[in-house]
Amino acid sequence: MDNGDMGGYDKRKMLEVLVDPSVSVILAELEDGEKDSGYLAQRLRVSEGEIRARLSYVVEHGFVLIREDGGQVVFKVDADKLNKIMESDENFDGVVSGLTELDQFLN
Repeated sequence: MDNGDMGGYDKRKMLEVLVDPSVSVILAELEDGEKDSGYLAQRLRVSEGEIRARLSYVVEHGFVLIREDGGQVVFKVDADKLNKIMESDENFDGVVSGLTELDQFLN
């Protein structure tokens, strides 16, 4: 049975994580560039630990990159990797539509 495994992760699970509101709201914040965990935590009214926990699966598989900057944890989306999984998904239009609606709701 094909579970959509691509490069060490389950594609179906990755897509579910990417469209999960608790993760997609963070990805929407990262859409226009990297942000530090303090900014994200304040903006989303959750702890910095919660930001890391929500992003753990996408970080583990390289969809979101982390670097340390003066004691702050900085998150950045790997846009190429994210675009590649979205473009290869047969439900791409639905995902884009959902993220667009979420983005409009947030802004």
